[in-house]
Amino acid sequence: MNALSEVSPGPDSTGPAEPGHSDGLRRFATIWSRAVYPTTATSMTRAEFEEHLVPLAEQLRAALHSRPFDPTTARGVGAALVSAHCTSPDALTQVLGVVDAYLLLYCSDRAALHPEEGRARCARLQHAISAGFARALQERTRTEQEALSRAALAAQAEIEKALHDSETRFRAVFEGATMGIGIASMDGTVLDVNASLARMFGGCEELLRSRKVTSWVHPDDAPGVWRMYDELVRGHREHFQTEKAYQRPDGTVLWTNLTVSLLRDPDSTPRYMLALMEDITERRLLHLRLRYEATHDALTDLPNRTLFFERLEQTLSRDDDQARIGLCYLDLDGFKTVNDSLGHAVGDQLLVAVAERLQSCVTAPGQVVARIGGDEFVALVSDPASRSEVTDLANRALEAFSTPVLVAGRELSVRASIGIVEGLARELTPAEVLRSADITMYRAKARGGNRYELADPDSDARAISRHSLTNRLPAALDGCEFFIEYQPLVRMDDSSVEGAEALVRWNHPRHGVLGPDRFIPLAEHTGLIVPLGRWVLEEAVRQACEWQVRGIGGARPLRVNVNLSPRQLQHSELVPDTVAVLKNAGLPAESLCLEVTESALIKADDDELKPLRQLAELGVGIALDDFGTGYSNLASLRRLPASTLKLDRSFTQGLQRHPADPVDLKVVEGIVSLAHVLDLSVTVEGVETAPQAEHLRALGCDSAQGWFYARPGPPEQLSGGLLPLAAGQ
Repeated sequence: MNALSEVSPGPDSTGPAEPGHSDGLRRFATIWSRAVYPTTATSMTRAEFEEHLVPLAEQLRAALHSRPFDPTTARGVGAALVSAHCTSPDALTQVLGVVDAYLLLYCSDRAALHPEEGRARCARLQHAISAGFARALQERTRTEQEALSRAALAAQAEIEKALHDSETRFRAVFEGATMGIGIASMDGTVLDVNASLARMFGGCEELLRSRKVTSWVHPDDAPGVWRMYDELVRGHREHFQTEKAYQRPDGTVLWTNLTVSLLRDPDSTPRYMLALMEDITERRLLHLRLRYEATHDALTDLPNRTLFFERLEQTLSRDDDQARIGLCYLDLDGFKTVNDSLGHAVGDQLLVAVAERLQSCVTAPGQVVARIGGDEFVALVSDPASRSEVTDLANRALEAFSTPVLVAGRELSVRASIGIVEGLARELTPAEVLRSADITMYRAKARGGNRYELADPDSDARAISRHSLTNRLPAALDGCEFFIEYQPLVRMDDSSVEGAEALVRWNHPRHGVLGPDRFIPLAEHTGLIVPLGRWVLEEAVRQACEWQVRGIGGARPLRVNVNLSPRQLQHSELVPDTVAVLKNAGLPAESLCLEVTESALIKADDDELKPLRQLAELGVGIALDDFGTGYSNLASLRRLPASTLKLDRSFTQGLQRHPADPVDLKVVEGIVSLAHVLDLSVTVEGVETAPQAEHLRALGCDSAQGWFYARPGPPEQLSGGLLPLAAGQ
């Protein structure tokens, strides 16, 4: 039983009721002291040692809760332990065990730190403690090494005049040192080793003496280590330091922190080589374990996002202009439903099963699969022979999911959407690769899922543009980047202006003036259409008041038409907001007309039509916009609270020809006749030619708008109340 297993946090350790920071720190320091004190060589009493640990515990607690998280503080804790003489091989193991078992229990604010985040932070703090401990111990060891080197050099320098004394002094240091020491001649013959070095190699002193230094080559030797050795042998270098591996007689690997120094005689001629070795095998294994935990997903054991990006950056940074890269970005279809309906435990088991099947698909060298978060996985292919190698991998993944997964006694079907990026590595950055793959994956999902799509620069650009515009929308509304242009509505009987349709525009600082087709769908999707729509209504009503105050329109005041989106139609405050805007501006309700698309009105039920009926009862005009595009029957018009029917331009294009299309003439004539029977006025959109306008006037249309009369423009173009072009007709 080790020291840690004997430590008990106290009778209330199974569920402490959120102790205060000072109480928790004190308990943690007590447990820490009990576990570590027996392994120290400190001159402090245990009580003094415990007091010494309290501020270190406070540093760990502060680092655990730091925002942003910064584990580097814990390096100082590791160094402080070495300063307190906690240098025994068992000391670091005990320290990490205490941190792993009790730091979150006594030093964590549960309300501020999610358990999984706490465990991840605790692991990184352990890593930082180990790094600080190792560095401090290395510095301590280096100091001891330098002392030994100086002692050895001094002993050799004094050998002629005080051979006995120097030999005694050197032997005392040589035999009593805790690190391994070896002396070799300049041809690499091992002349002497101390007991510590012999123990590192399993006690085989004769084996060490029987081999030359140059025979201890290991596959994991650092690049350049034997070059530095040759420079030292030639006298061009005084010493070098490196981490080096040795093969022990029992087949295990010994990792050492090796320092080799050159010993010269009084004439400065190289005579001997002095090797100092520190056994760092356990420390290295601990580092590798912590590194593995930091770079692998705890649930699936696949490489995590950190390791994936390391591999991706390595692949993209190679000095080969022809190097290629392939990446499959995979997201499970409907995984949220599994979590919501069957629970996260079943969802986790499903992810494990998915990871196993994906791992089985990665069969070639240079391929690696990773989980980068949630139900998102990536497969990286270095130097694919062709694009088909990457698509074949995607097909294998989809095929692997074709059979249901048995989880918790249930057979669950797995579907996935995959985005594929393949191309020259030198043309891409890690962020661009992942962004393109993500966009492409969502394109596969939008097309029904359970398929893959290949990245397309044009599609990427459109998606990035949509994303950029969406993110910019709130700031654009706050920053007054929107403005309104007005397109006149003209009476067909006398060509006078009866009003104007308000058309919102976006003066984007980078892309220039954008029409509503570029941003209204985005505003609908984000919900920003409600505040944007209210701003348009307020601005249009204000402008209509200004026209009336200035007497524009004469005895018949101009009205303003404002478009209403389906999302606004569902907004609970539509009626009170509209009434408030009219009241605040002092505009009569009859001077406002709200345009709603045919498709939105036809689909609306009685509850959704109720706000429009209320507004119509107050005198607000309701126009059925884009009529003829919603595949509705004319009889359904009777239930709608509309006062105006706006005929879509697709019905009147045939009237631009000479002679006019007789079918279009009959269709328009029928629609106008039925609309008038239903007491609806008819406005025609998209009038572009004089013959077209004449035909529509003859068919009985009430009003029109289009480029024949005027393009959308600033409100000043209506200041005369009669358009120049219309006046000449």
